[in-house]
Amino acid sequence: METNHLTSIPFTRFALTPPLLESLEDNGLDYCTPIQAETLPLALTGKDVAGQAQTGTGKTAAFLLAALNYLMETPVEEDKIGPWAIILAPTRELAIQIHRDAELLGCYTGLKCAAVYGGTGYESQRRQLEQGVDVVIGTPGRIIDYYKQRVLNLKNIEVVILDEADRMFDLGFVSDIRFLLRRMPPPGQRINMLFSATLSAKVMELAYEHMNDPQVVKIESEQVTADKVRQRLYHVASQDKMALLLGLLHQEKPKRGMIFVNTKRAAEQVSDYLDSNGYQADVLSGDIPQTKRQSLLERFQRGDLPFLVATDVAARGLHVDAVSHVINYDLPQDPEDYFHRIGRTARIGAAGDAISLACEEYVYSLPDIERFIDQKIPVEAVTEELLVEVKPRQRRPRKRVARSGSKTGGRRTPTSRSS
Repeated sequence: METNHLTSIPFTRFALTPPLLESLEDNGLDYCTPIQAETLPLALTGKDVAGQAQTGTGKTAAFLLAALNYLMETPVEEDKIGPWAIILAPTRELAIQIHRDAELLGCYTGLKCAAVYGGTGYESQRRQLEQGVDVVIGTPGRIIDYYKQRVLNLKNIEVVILDEADRMFDLGFVSDIRFLLRRMPPPGQRINMLFSATLSAKVMELAYEHMNDPQVVKIESEQVTADKVRQRLYHVASQDKMALLLGLLHQEKPKRGMIFVNTKRAAEQVSDYLDSNGYQADVLSGDIPQTKRQSLLERFQRGDLPFLVATDVAARGLHVDAVSHVINYDLPQDPEDYFHRIGRTARIGAAGDAISLACEEYVYSLPDIERFIDQKIPVEAVTEELLVEVKPRQRRPRKRVARSGSKTGGRRTPTSRSS
């Protein structure tokens, strides 16, 4: 992996507890990214932080290190019970990813983390909370559900983190967030961190309402889109899009690719055509049951599934390493969706390709996209060599998948957060 996205500041410069430094060393994480270098000195000294940085720049590790370090270094009163920290995420995929990173970074701390989200695992998640946890990571709706059932205690929360706060507003979660924050200790009695790709006026209003004089950190880039994303665009007729897609796959030979479409129907069509033409692919859309979604993402992460054909439900909150190519088979109708789609590649210093097909149905959104990213997307010609022969579509049977899931957890004694 390239390292020019890193600063010269090592994690050892900060007063991190030894178990965290050991996990960082195990994972080859020696130097901070800019957002980590700017926010950790503030958060580790107890200051509230509102951080803005591009997607894929290390925000998750920044807030996890600060939160876990605080819990390890701060004694607990005898008569109090956890959880002590809560991390709110807009999507279940992001909650799962944060939980995975928390277990990775916190593997030597002895802290118990629970992922709480809708779509699956209701009883197993409930049991884990009942058994006792230190850190809760989840989506607002499921957390409120358990709170109202008195399964989840919020009165002793010491660290609150809002991740992708701008997306919280997009999905209509802001009232749920305010409901939860008002049932926790006052802002001055807890550490508050808010992270977002954009710190809009509405996000900052939330920050100033529910945080204690937050320090604003903005990691700017010369461009709105990730610096190492190689963008290009092809103007193509709708009837030639599949031929062009197959030609590009043959030419580019992506190691791991995400292909974005605007509708579930289009996702199924594209996936079927890819399978029929020798490219293994599957669909990730909003109505896929959670257990299947997790299975697909795990296969994709391992490299067992080379291509995901996704609607915009997958454009935010997915942190998959080594996605070499993002292809917009359909140009998105919302310019911000373009930004988040192509952010699935070129993560944490790597380079990647973002290829867009502009057909007559969706080309109308191109001017808005280019205004939003403040640049013209380079246009390349569609040559005869790129329009390959397309084998007929063979439809795959799609069965309904039962919703199920399980997790296990354990209790920490309330007088100690470390072994």
